[in-house]
Amino acid sequence: MAADHGGGIGTNHTSSAEAEPSDSLRTFGAVLKALREESGLTQEEFALRVRYSAAYVAKIEQGKRFPPADLPARAAEVLGPVALKVLTAAAKSLTRRAGLASWFQQWAGIEEEAISLYAYECRAVPGLLQPEAYIRAIFDRRLPPVSEEQIEREVTARLERQQLIATRPNTAFSFVIEQSVLARRMGGREVTRQVIDHLLEVGARRNVEIQIMPTVQEDHCGIDGQMYLAETPAHQWIGYTEGQRSSSLISAPKDVSVLLQRYGTLRSQALDCRATVKLLEQMRGAL
Repeated sequence: MAADHGGGIGTNHTSSAEAEPSDSLRTFGAVLKALREESGLTQEEFALRVRYSAAYVAKIEQGKRFPPADLPARAAEVLGPVALKVLTAAAKSLTRRAGLASWFQQWAGIEEEAISLYAYECRAVPGLLQPEAYIRAIFDRRLPPVSEEQIEREVTARLERQQLIATRPNTAFSFVIEQSVLARRMGGREVTRQVIDHLLEVGARRNVEIQIMPTVQEDHCGIDGQMYLAETPAHQWIGYTEGQRSSSLISAPKDVSVLLQRYGTLRSQALDCRATVKLLEQMRGAL
């Protein structure tokens, strides 16, 4: 609601830290390596023929990168039709989420099972609500810069995460977003128009509540920064926060209780859903 952010908004989950290899990723990598070696090709030779960098191929073979969807087809051009069948079958068993770093994996899993997801954001639009143009604007401005290949992986991963809202109609989603996040106009006027249109569209769903916290608000209990909260099927609440290149899961009942108290108060201090729609429409018209 991450960065990446339910949980995650910006670029933390896709930091330079390697994603944790799963058994299925290692298996896929080993199969690709065996097929390549059987054809007598080095990594460099194979990479050149499939139009990827040698470093990227190495990461895939090591199970540290999620293979792109067209890899089996590209490999078949070099390794033959058997490689297409084998790699396509191996790809069906892949389990690690592309574009999500290892330290974000746990929260991403919690998101998928949650029966309630809450998010308060004061930095950027929550990841589950970001239209594609906004996601690209974030990663285009990321420092240090990332490659086009990585940006495409991150965009794909985040858009896939957003399917949660459509595929979990019985999950209650609640978002409180600072008005200043939209007033910043990240990516420019057109991107901001798309963001507002997207918020209005998603906010119309029965299981989604979006509230804007007005810029001028004398009573405000969110000074400590953003927070994400998830209720598990066992009715346990878990918190999640992000900072500069770091994140924390909060499970101690005492600490989670504090976050729940604060989030409840933030909802009461923000505009209600109808007033939020009115403000968003006004902001959209002013662009």
